[in-house]
Parts: sequence; C-alpha cells; structure tokens
Amino acid sequence: MAPTPYTVSRSTEITAPADAVFGLVADFHEWTAWSPWERNDPDVERTYSGPDSGQGASYEWRGNRKAGAGGMTITEADRPGRVAIDLRFDKPFSSESTVVFTIVETESSTTVDWTMAGHSTGFAKLFAKVVPMDKLIGKDFERGLRNLKEQAESGR
Repeated sequence: MAPTPYTVSRSTEITAPADAVFGLVADFHEWTAWSPWERNDPDVERTYSGPDSGQGASYEWRGNRKAGAGGMTITEADRPGRVAIDLRFDKPFSSESTVVFTIVETESSTTVDWTMAGHSTGFAKLFAKVVPMDKLIGKDFERGLRNLKEQAESGR
C-alpha cells in the first residue's frame, strides 16, 4: 500500500522583528515557552545535542503516551527567514516529516508560516483515513503560533 502524502500549514502575523521570532524557533531550548505540545507531559525527558541553536541543533523527547517519543534536527537555519527541521516520531507510531518555518518581516509585522509535510504509512495511514492529519494537528499549530506570537511580542 503506497504512502499517503499530507501537508499541514498555518500562518500568523506577529508584531515583533523577524529576528526575534527566528530566535524562538531556531533554538529548541526556547520551544518549552511556546510549543503546543510542551504541556502534554510535564515530566517529559528532553535531550539536546549539537549546537545550542541553528543548523545541526537536535532535540529528543520521551514522555507519556500522549507526548510519545521522537526527535528533531534543524537542517537549515537562514536568519531571519527560514528554519527547516527533520522531525521523527518513534511513539505512539513511527513517522518522519519535514517542518518548515518561513519568517517574513514587513514594515509593520512579521508573517510566520508553519508547515509540516510527510507521508502516512502503516497505522498512521489507517488512522489518517478516519482523522486527516490537518484535523489531527492543525489546532495544535494554531495554539503554537498564538504562543509564539505572545512570546515574541512580549520581547522574550
């Protein structure tokens, strides 16, 4: 059975400089302040490796059933406009995706687009027939972008 492609994308306007937004996205240590999944398991185990931020920075997590387990590695970090990440889930099911944050500063704000693309296989493919990936995590992206906006606009 062939994999099923998916793309989930959300966007927001942030009244903060693009460089401030980039700093929150390109440093996994900052994700605890805005990531929509950070509250899924307060006892999640985090491991950071590589540089503190930017290309080559990695983050792995292991938590309860809801948080699951997996890892992310920044593969591209072009300040202040783009951060690309390889995302791997090990639990609750195995999958790989590419995540891209596009950050564009205008005269009055910064536009942030958050996109995740990949292919559903195995159990995830069957589950996606019932609940499409956009419906499954789209609201998480929206919550994460609201949190990111709050952090960037507060000058964090």
